[in-house]
Amino acid sequence: MYKILVVEDDVMMSDMLSMYLSGEGYEVHQAFDGATGVKLLESVTPDLVLLDLMLPDGDGTDLCKRIRQFSSVPIMVVSMKTDVSERVQALRAGADDYLCKPFSMHELSARSEALIRRAQLIHSQMGAAAAKAPQETGKEADTAIRLDTERRLLLVRGQLVETTFSEFELMKLFLAHPGKVFSREDLINAIRGFDSFVTDRAIDVHIVNLRRKVENNPKEPKYIRTVWGVGYKYVQENSARSGL
Repeated sequence: MYKILVVEDDVMMSDMLSMYLSGEGYEVHQAFDGATGVKLLESVTPDLVLLDLMLPDGDGTDLCKRIRQFSSVPIMVVSMKTDVSERVQALRAGADDYLCKPFSMHELSARSEALIRRAQLIHSQMGAAAAKAPQETGKEADTAIRLDTERRLLLVRGQLVETTFSEFELMKLFLAHPGKVFSREDLINAIRGFDSFVTDRAIDVHIVNLRRKVENNPKEPKYIRTVWGVGYKYVQENSARSGL
């Protein structure tokens, strides 16, 4: 039985969601504020989080960012806020889907099922890749930073690392052009195209997150280097070890 965590301060809405989803066969847990939501997330380990943006103890977007620091659980925002800017901000914060209130319960159920199914598929693919990883031997297995483009997986020193869409696209660009200096505009165009809502600040956040995933010491990056006044470049492993 799949588990869903509903983080919603409106008791009536939360109870309605809980009753409907329980009837659909889900195990539902309710949190009426962000702090309780985080505690339940850690203890219950749900397969999906339904998150309202307006919570009594903080903004749901900030909570989404906090969750993304330690969990890859699928997050669907359900909110009265209908502005495009709100949806874009929530998706940037790490949400996987956004459903505006009022909504059809049938649509909620279908989207929930799709998000859970996609997450389960990704985890099964990662498990299969992990089973193959020990076959690699020598220093290459310990130091390689490589991508599996078909399954969109990042392998760092023999360990599989989950990435967001943007992080994966940036890493793919870096690995394809080691040593090349990319401006922030170059990186924005690479991950979203010219009609992008992505900002310079968003690129810097993606770089910080990538460094946490690929660097031994993110505060002293050896692979993803800052080129002051221009942007960023990726340094190949041999060059990184030699300090170049």
